[in-house]
Amino acid sequence: MRIAVVTGASSGLGREYINEINRHESDIDEIWAVARRRERLAALNEDSRIRVRAFPLDLTKKESVEAFMAALEAEKPDVRLLINAAGFGKIGDFSAMDLTETDRMIELNCRAAVDMTYACLPYMHEGARIMEICSTAGFQPFQYLSIYAASKAFLYRFTRALRVELFSRRIKVTAVCPYWIKDTEFIPTAKDTFGGGHAVRHFPLASRVRSVAALSYNDSRLGLAVSTPGVVCVVHRIVAKFVPSELMMGIWALLRRA
Repeated sequence: MRIAVVTGASSGLGREYINEINRHESDIDEIWAVARRRERLAALNEDSRIRVRAFPLDLTKKESVEAFMAALEAEKPDVRLLINAAGFGKIGDFSAMDLTETDRMIELNCRAAVDMTYACLPYMHEGARIMEICSTAGFQPFQYLSIYAASKAFLYRFTRALRVELFSRRIKVTAVCPYWIKDTEFIPTAKDTFGGGHAVRHFPLASRVRSVAALSYNDSRLGLAVSTPGVVCVVHRIVAKFVPSELMMGIWALLRRA
C-alpha cells in the first residue's frame, strides 16, 4: 500500500496539502492524516478522492508517536510522501510566557517533526519525498517571537542536512519556508500574546494558504532544497544571507510596530 503522511492535517496548511495530494497524485492509496481534533479529521474524507485514514494524536506526547510507529510496523506501507505541517507559534515577551506553552512549541515544532521523520524513513524508498514545514522565521532571530523562530531555525537546519544524508537513497527533502499566512489559525493563535501587549500589530503582505500549499508542493515535486512560496519569502531569504542579525532585528523592531 502506497501512502502519504500529513501531520497538522485537520486545518490550515496541512489540510490544504491533502487537497494538493488529491490534485497531483494518482498512485497514492491512502492519506494518513495526523492531528489532535478527531472530528475535523473525520470530515476530511468528505472532500478527498483518496481515502483518508484518521490518526487523532497529540504529537507533543511521546506515546502518540509510538502509536503511529506501531501502525506503520503493523501495515508496513510504502510511504511515498511525508509532510510535517504540525506546528504553532506564540508572540510576546519571553519572560512573561507560560512555560507550558513554550515547551509545547519546542515539542511540536522540533521534536515531533524529527520523530515523525524518523518513524517514516524505514518505509520510504527511491522517489519518496519529505516536506518539512519551516518558516521564514528560521532565517534570523526574532525578538518577541524568539522561541518560535528558534524552533523553525532548528527544523530548517535539520532539513537541509537530512537532504544531503538521503541523496544516496534518492529521497527528496524540501524545507518549506512561508511568510505569514492570513487564512489559517496561526496568526490568531500567535496574537494571543504574553506580556507587552500586541508585540506585532499588523501582518502586511500576508499570503494565502492555497497559494503557499500549491507553490511549495510544486517545489517539492521539482526536488528543490528550499521552497520560499512567495515574493516576501524570497526577499527575506536573500537579505538574511547578507545583513547581520543585529541589523535584521532592528528592522524587525520597526516593522512590528508599524
